[in-house]
Amino acid sequence: MKTKAVRLYGADDLRLEEFDLPPIKQDEILVKIITDSICMSTYKLLKQGKKHKRCPQDVDVNPIIIGHEFAGDIIEVGQKWKDEFKVGQKFTIQPAFNYKGSLASPGYSYRFCGGASQYAIIPQEAMETHCLIHYDGDAYFNASLAEPMSCIIGAYHAFYHTNKINYNHAMGVKPGGNVLILGGAGPMGLGSIEYPLTLEKEKRPKRIVVTDIDDARLQRAQLLISPQRAKEKDVELIYINSAKVENIDKKLLDISEAKGYDDVLVMTPIKEVCQLADRMLGFDGGLNFFAGPTDNQFRAEINLYNCHYTSAHIFGTTGGTTDDLKEALDLASRQKIHPAVMVSHIGGIDSIAQATAELTKVPGAKRLTYPQINLPLTAIADFEELGKKDKLFEQLYKACKEHNGLWNAQAEKILLSHFHVI
Repeated sequence: MKTKAVRLYGADDLRLEEFDLPPIKQDEILVKIITDSICMSTYKLLKQGKKHKRCPQDVDVNPIIIGHEFAGDIIEVGQKWKDEFKVGQKFTIQPAFNYKGSLASPGYSYRFCGGASQYAIIPQEAMETHCLIHYDGDAYFNASLAEPMSCIIGAYHAFYHTNKINYNHAMGVKPGGNVLILGGAGPMGLGSIEYPLTLEKEKRPKRIVVTDIDDARLQRAQLLISPQRAKEKDVELIYINSAKVENIDKKLLDISEAKGYDDVLVMTPIKEVCQLADRMLGFDGGLNFFAGPTDNQFRAEINLYNCHYTSAHIFGTTGGTTDDLKEALDLASRQKIHPAVMVSHIGGIDSIAQATAELTKVPGAKRLTYPQINLPLTAIADFEELGKKDKLFEQLYKACKEHNGLWNAQAEKILLSHFHVI
């Protein structure tokens, strides 16, 4: 079977190519990919090439397909899995296989398995580790976005606070505590703001403070996840442009009532931001360095005095578990979370290579792509103007307008029907 895919040959070397997929083996599954959202981790892979821990050292001669946030339809099932998977089923995938300790992952390591492709072969280790997941929702994009949401959910599950009597860890954010999200108005930040609002009342923080230095991103965040919406959940939500505050340390500490913050998420790999996060930790506070840097020598100064005397602790998370992904799917299906808040652009397979390379240059949030079609990367905010000359974008604009300006299942169906994908 022929497929088009975006393949990595090395650092800063992405190519959209058409090639033949081999026949599947009895322990593999062939899938048709409908959606693939672009992750900052793929940009880091592009910049690092062979230096990336998940990238094969022969990638220059055996290129890999990028993309790990994907969903679609099963179209052929190897004999080994015929009792568990059926042709026509929708699927999504948890890319962190962790198969027998291997770092191999779709979108990073496999020649024939990645999201930036029309078709892909799911290797047997995905099924062995229960990482190929049935999906019954009405919108493919929600299944793609379940992966980045699972990373956020995993980050919150990894927070902990220590019982000083027996040293047992109470996992999760501190109930009734202060949460600080630094650099939090980007796509992953938006998910990080929304998720704690879904927690049971007795497990929610009392306050979430979000900083960023981009007014446009902050304004969009406030529109999509308003302080009023948080207030209805008995949570105080505060947005701050830290670049416009003369003394950001004092401002943040005053908001915390001089207690500091119990749970801090660092969403951008900048030394000064990391050090600010460290300074904001309260007693038994936890700092999750969520933003993975491209520099493997990235360092920042921390206060070890506080580690000793105030039990401050620092850790990092990357990716989520299969259970985290299932939780994301469940929350989205019950409309407890709205993954579409992360999406600012849509595009086709022809847009993926450039969109990935320019991820840090072009303003916006998550790029959602549809590998079965050709479509320039297009901002949802531009649909209205484009719709004056193009009937497709007129329909997409109307569908998004009905959903608070967000990408949605109706818009996806319009797009896929227009290109005869469904």
